[in-house]
Amino acid sequence: MTPTQARHVRRAVPQAAVTASAARAGGDPDLFFCADDEGLAAWRAGRTEAIRLRTGCPVRATCEELALRAGDGRPDTDEMVRAGLTGRGLAAVRAAHPERLAAAVDADRDTEGRQLDTFTTQLQDEAGTNPDSSRRGGPRALALRTAAENDRFRTLAAQIRAARRARAGWGVAA
Repeated sequence: MTPTQARHVRRAVPQAAVTASAARAGGDPDLFFCADDEGLAAWRAGRTEAIRLRTGCPVRATCEELALRAGDGRPDTDEMVRAGLTGRGLAAVRAAHPERLAAAVDADRDTEGRQLDTFTTQLQDEAGTNPDSSRRGGPRALALRTAAENDRFRTLAAQIRAARRARAGWGVAA
């Protein structure tokens, strides 16, 4: 995904690309964050290695866009590397594009919020239907309809949970 493409899609698409790439690459995610008890010299060596590893990453631009939208990195602290940039580097890029990033974050929330509203409405509609409404079929048909309705409830509830997690910026559901 090119930087331009990453800027023009909603959060779920780049998140899926970065998650898939990270799963293929393996490695230790702790390499990209300064540990609480890590000395400055050790962090500098680790930071240099993390930057080197991410320089040729195929989803670097996508990862950078996600980091910028998430607000990762602070100008006053050297605590992380994401998309080949330090926290300070991310903060500088974010400061250079405040309007674009604010619009992207709002669009992400709007898209995810609409999806959540749609799933919630479907669940309420399903809950409002009476599996008993048919006068034919007897108890066996009623049991089958009730089981099918329960399966549909579980599916919609899972979709709502996934939409809420996505809206909160979580990756894969735990």
